[in-house]
Amino acid sequence: MQTSQHVLFERSEMQDRLLVRKKIREHIADKAKLPLLIFPEGTCINNTSVMMFKKGSFEVGGTIHPVAIKYDPRFADVFWNSTKYSMMTYIFHLITSWAIVCNVWYLPPMVKEEEEDSVHFANRVKAVIANRGGMSVLPWDGGLKRKNVKESFKEEQQKKYCQIV
Repeated sequence: MQTSQHVLFERSEMQDRLLVRKKIREHIADKAKLPLLIFPEGTCINNTSVMMFKKGSFEVGGTIHPVAIKYDPRFADVFWNSTKYSMMTYIFHLITSWAIVCNVWYLPPMVKEEEEDSVHFANRVKAVIANRGGMSVLPWDGGLKRKNVKESFKEEQQKKYCQIV
């Protein structure tokens, strides 16, 4: 990592977030530098959906070059359920798999529209990626893999359901 231009930070530290935003803007402004590779979900899930994107990547400006990646589960399940399998078990499963196959689609570049905020821009990019990969769009983030659903989110969904019924 020291030989390339990684931008490392601690997500829980607000000062780190501000510094990362500054470093990303500087990186984007320097046309001699390679594009940044950012995984805005912040985690991986089971290859069926695209979760909420972290908005920070979409606040700094510049052109987004979306990439849709979807693993082909016929030969190996690459999703690591860390609550079920240890890292060693997961690695053993991967290296003893017949093959790891994935489809990668490079999508047209996207830029933030004038009236669009970073959340709407992130959602628009997410929808394009999900559509191309044949995946569903989820309105929540990867934290639900390890945390209980907030009561306010449950209540919001219950209200929506009641309106339908």
